Amino acid sequence: MLSIIKHSNLLKTVINIGTLLTLIVAISVSISFGTTDIPVKTVWQAIFSYDAEVTSHQVVQQLRLPRAVSAALIGAFLSVSGALMQGMTRNPLASPSIMGVTDGAAFALVIMLAFFPTVSNFGLTIASFIGAGLAVALIFTIGSFSAGGLTPIKLALAGVAIATMLRSISSIFSLHFQLEKEMGFWLAGGLSGTNWKSVQILLISGIIGLTIALFLAKSITVLSLGEDMATNLGQNNLLIKVLGIISILVLTGGAVSVAGAIGFVGLIVPHITRFIMGTDYKWIIPSSALFGALLLVLSDVVSRLINAPFETPVGAITSIIGVPFFLYLARTSGGGNK
Repeated sequence: MLSIIKHSNLLKTVINIGTLLTLIVAISVSISFGTTDIPVKTVWQAIFSYDAEVTSHQVVQQLRLPRAVSAALIGAFLSVSGALMQGMTRNPLASPSIMGVTDGAAFALVIMLAFFPTVSNFGLTIASFIGAGLAVALIFTIGSFSAGGLTPIKLALAGVAIATMLRSISSIFSLHFQLEKEMGFWLAGGLSGTNWKSVQILLISGIIGLTIALFLAKSITVLSLGEDMATNLGQNNLLIKVLGIISILVLTGGAVSVAGAIGFVGLIVPHITRFIMGTDYKWIIPSSALFGALLLVLSDVVSRLINAPFETPVGAITSIIGVPFFLYLARTSGGGNK
């Protein structure tokens, strides 16, 4: 059945439409659950027939709807970033969290909160972009100067090392400047602080990052087959990688600035997508966005139900899923080329 799907554009389209419809249902369910449950019928009324005098409508519009939309967008962004990283590096273990990109963004946020406590949300977003870029630069520099050059396994090891270092420095700054409460949210990864301003930041990041990713889809497909083959076909690999990194930084930076370091989404989803959709990134990128959005929306629902009425950070839920998946990939692939 899967081999048929991989060669049938119609079936792929049906799967994506089905995933989109499931995502809409999941968002409705996510909005309805909370400290006080709201019937799904009321949720739809609050969205399409808003009445400012009805308390449940206010809760939906001002709190739960922006949270659900943010979860969907962040899941999509992290998944597309992971797909791009795996395609460009031919490394099955590459993802924004494993490669230290999310920790770089979180590191920049703690620096801003420590030395510029009155910084605006826009300033935090820009800082997260810079931090993500710093992490990527460090990882590729360290990997490139190692003996034997930059290989997939060295890229993964450099990413884990840089991520651990940045996370440790972030913790030190948090303790010294008494930012434990603020940074606890960022480092654990959560959606409780999202609002319509968060959605605006994400939409801007998405327009830029996803547009670049979709534009690169065909080139990433070629690059994922090997740099030599891509070069022989006349492709400018350096330009593709630069644009790909820009897309990753914009998408990951926007996601981390809103929800903190949510791990493993960018690792899990691209693998599932390739397993179902095949190796053509014209399908992998949009499908990863849909699957990632669905995964994070459902994870957010679980995070609120698993220890109700208290809320578990959604990053903990994705880690519970992601760590065994990472260990399985590390065991079966050995970090080698895919």
